[in-house]
Amino acid sequence: MIEDYQGKLLNGPNDIWIHPKGGVYFTDPFYKRPYWDRGPSEQGGQCVYYMSTDRKLTRAAEGLRQPNGIIGTPDGKLLYVADIRAGKTYSYKIGADGSLAGKKLFCEMGSDGMTIDRDGNVYLTGRGVTVFDPSGKRIQNIPIDADWTANVCFGGKDRQTLFVTAKHGLFAVATRVQGVGSQ
Repeated sequence: MIEDYQGKLLNGPNDIWIHPKGGVYFTDPFYKRPYWDRGPSEQGGQCVYYMSTDRKLTRAAEGLRQPNGIIGTPDGKLLYVADIRAGKTYSYKIGADGSLAGKKLFCEMGSDGMTIDRDGNVYLTGRGVTVFDPSGKRIQNIPIDADWTANVCFGGKDRQTLFVTAKHGLFAVATRVQGVGSQ
């Protein structure tokens, strides 16, 4: 179990993405929990971390206001990170050693959860589910009968059902595309 980074407690690891060749990326936003018996953030920032297959933990991305949703491409070359407080999602190139480089604005929308389909379209939550093509262009909004959607993933026999968690429910939406990842 990992609780700290460089001797300081992590904020509260939230969402993860497992790289196809091993290793795990996770977001570490600070959402104070009522059951915590501790003070403010010890990390001095809300970041993205990478744990290699040999369990070495490194800080992979900094300079985010509140990273939350995270998903990578099936080929393991690109990582998307949603900065929910900034209302933006960024993409990063993934190095052979797991390092991230080339931070680029993907779209002007943050997200709680994210997923990706086989065509490389990225699905973000909030007001329904908003779909962006690989270039970051908004191509669709899937309305969900809920005030706020939180997490999203593909599942079902053929991975053609989009499952969406919301404030007061779980929704399933049949799709024509196949999903390749979940958070």
